[in-house]
Amino acid sequence: MNTFLLGCIIAQVSRGLLPGALSGAVGAIVGLMGGYLLMRWLGRARLDAARNEAERVLTDARSEADVTRKAAQVDARAEFLKGQEKIRAESNEMRAELKGMEKRLAKREDNLEAKLDTLVTKERNLEQSQKKIAVRSEELGKREQEAERLLGQRREQLLKISGMSIQEARRTVLDDVKVELDHEAAEIVAKSVATAKDEAFRRSREITLTAIQRYAGEHTCESAVSTVDIPSDEMKGRVIGREGRNIRTFEKVTGVDVIVDDTPGVVLVSAFDPVRREIARRSLERLIQDGRIHPGRIEELVDQVHKEVDSEVIEAGKKASLEANVGGLHRKQLDLLGRLKYRTSYGQNVLKHSVEVAFLCQAIADELNLDGRLARRCGLLHDIGKAIDHEVEGSHQKIGADFCKRFKERAEVLNALEGHHGDIPSNSPYTPIVMAADAISASRPGGRRESLERYIQRLQQLEEIAKAPQGVKEAFAIQAGREIRVIVDAKRVDDAVAAKISRDIAKEIEEQMTYPGEIRVTVLREVRAVSRAR
Repeated sequence: MNTFLLGCIIAQVSRGLLPGALSGAVGAIVGLMGGYLLMRWLGRARLDAARNEAERVLTDARSEADVTRKAAQVDARAEFLKGQEKIRAESNEMRAELKGMEKRLAKREDNLEAKLDTLVTKERNLEQSQKKIAVRSEELGKREQEAERLLGQRREQLLKISGMSIQEARRTVLDDVKVELDHEAAEIVAKSVATAKDEAFRRSREITLTAIQRYAGEHTCESAVSTVDIPSDEMKGRVIGREGRNIRTFEKVTGVDVIVDDTPGVVLVSAFDPVRREIARRSLERLIQDGRIHPGRIEELVDQVHKEVDSEVIEAGKKASLEANVGGLHRKQLDLLGRLKYRTSYGQNVLKHSVEVAFLCQAIADELNLDGRLARRCGLLHDIGKAIDHEVEGSHQKIGADFCKRFKERAEVLNALEGHHGDIPSNSPYTPIVMAADAISASRPGGRRESLERYIQRLQQLEEIAKAPQGVKEAFAIQAGREIRVIVDAKRVDDAVAAKISRDIAKEIEEQMTYPGEIRVTVLREVRAVSRAR
């Protein structure tokens, strides 16, 4: 259609140049050719334009593809680095776990080697003891033969000289032999006790370490372990977590050991710090109640419980100071006093024991016309070192005195703190007052898990055992049953026999009674000579 229009236009132009029909035909031909050529030129122009547009679009597409490819490469590189970092972290965690397992295995191996050395030493000592017993048995056999020979000779001489009957002679000889053997046995006992003391002094460190290794768990279990009830084994598994992650996080945050064994419905929390153990116990109970157990929640909840317990500790210290009417205490002193709320000694709460000692000190000081307020202060602070004796080396007396010295406490208070167990000389009258009040509070009936009836029965049994040997006149149980004092007849019992009686009474107490700590047996032999001048 466009070509036809162009032809018409060119034909009209040519009519004006050529005449008649010729001009019309030529015009039409020229118009068609011109239209054709013009259309061809326009087609080529459009084709070139389309070709240029296609190249531009292709170039833009390629550029966009390059940008997309580079972005994809960057994302892929980031994902690769992220995966590599994750693999590296997991690898480090596995290496740490392997190192921990290696350390535990090495520690177990050292313990086994130490136990093996102890067994070898005991076996060697047993062999030596057996050899000594064999030698002693041989010596006793020889002595027995010699005694029989001497008895025979003496029997013949007595029968010749005295003219007594065989029964009378036998009775006389037996009485003499009995006295001689009693005296000899007493000497052997005294010599054996002296030898045992020397040997005990030489081997005291080894024996103490062995005793701690074998029996420490029985003594510390009650004061170092708390139990937390678990509703089900499924909850116990959640507490442990995947590959133990939850329990490791809990132990790391709280600083305690969590013991999960085959005991159904119970998990043990072990730590020597009573405050730390209380924080761990409360945190674990709340985690079980909440049900959301994961490392983030564990850290959040432990931090919350830690703040609560710290606040309770300060409040307990303030309450104790108000109850004992002791003012002017530093916040750190109140904090240590509050920690004693979670410390027990033979079932007796140490904080309540300290308050009780404070009141007893005031009562004794008032009777002696001394400063009751100063005595209360000495009594309240006397066991403050027990709050940190697991963190600082030394006895709780020395630790408490050094701690209070930083807060400008008076010399009387420091001496009472360090010397209330007789470790140092008493430089003021308040130190023996604290010693007496401490003994009264700890040793009174019912103070430390012992009923009055059982307490009296134990003292009566002690006195009955002490009065049983021949030659004993009186026996008295003192120091709340920690010592038994025995008075013997000086005419019937000499010094060697007195030592034998002391040993026999101690042996009978060990066999017949059950008691905490140790009981001291003291035998007194007194000779009185009375005269009157008139």
